[in-house]
Amino acid sequence: MSDLENPVLLARDARGVVTLTLNRPLAFNALSEAVLSTLQTQLDALAVDADVRVVVLAAAGKAFCAGHDLKEMRAQPSLAYYQKLFAQCSQMMQSLQRLPVPVIARVQGIATAAGCQLVAQCDLAVAADTARFATSGVNYGLFCATPSVALSRNISRKAAFEMLVTGDFISAQEAQAQGLINRAVPLEQLDAEVEKLVARIVAKPPVAIAMGKGLFYRQIENGMEAAYEDAQQTMACNMMDADALEGVQAFIDKRVPRFRA
Repeated sequence: MSDLENPVLLARDARGVVTLTLNRPLAFNALSEAVLSTLQTQLDALAVDADVRVVVLAAAGKAFCAGHDLKEMRAQPSLAYYQKLFAQCSQMMQSLQRLPVPVIARVQGIATAAGCQLVAQCDLAVAADTARFATSGVNYGLFCATPSVALSRNISRKAAFEMLVTGDFISAQEAQAQGLINRAVPLEQLDAEVEKLVARIVAKPPVAIAMGKGLFYRQIENGMEAAYEDAQQTMACNMMDADALEGVQAFIDKRVPRFRA
């Protein structure tokens, strides 16, 4: 089946680990309208699937994602079209963050413009040490405005602004140092490194992970007082979950907790 027929592949293992693979390798996995639409449909379904524990976002071929499909964009030059396209992309990006499970970007190659945004929007990211990252739209007269939202929430303002106004690439090592990714490893170790994160997450109670992820992003956008109010309520509700009560009792008893899942 061609990438045009199936632009995003979905695989799932017995643990509830879902891998979404961008499947337009010949187009450097550019985010066409078909890709955005397919991802949105898949994310909407995963959001209400109680058996999902982790989502891994991967890509086929040499590039992770080169951003929007510029040929597709150039073919329909109208304000209404561009407004609709970027709204569609923004909705999909936010859906990644709204998922109740962690999303891990598996970055095997370059991630530019909206592709870099995709990495920044994921909760965690592991990259090959040869991967490179850029918000390169400015090189073509288009400031990476929507990528700047996710980028500036991952790395420092000055580092983000430099990437946005120069369009220059940064290495995987620089991306890790600046906080864009969690790990940079040799390509042959990429899957094993992703699996380490996956295994550590699926070993934890899903209720705690879901409540924690939601709170984490809400409180970042709030002031200190509102953040603490939200956090204390979240923690109190989390404490009422059977797995949390079991975990605390196990700590008291000096034994390994026996979680339900």
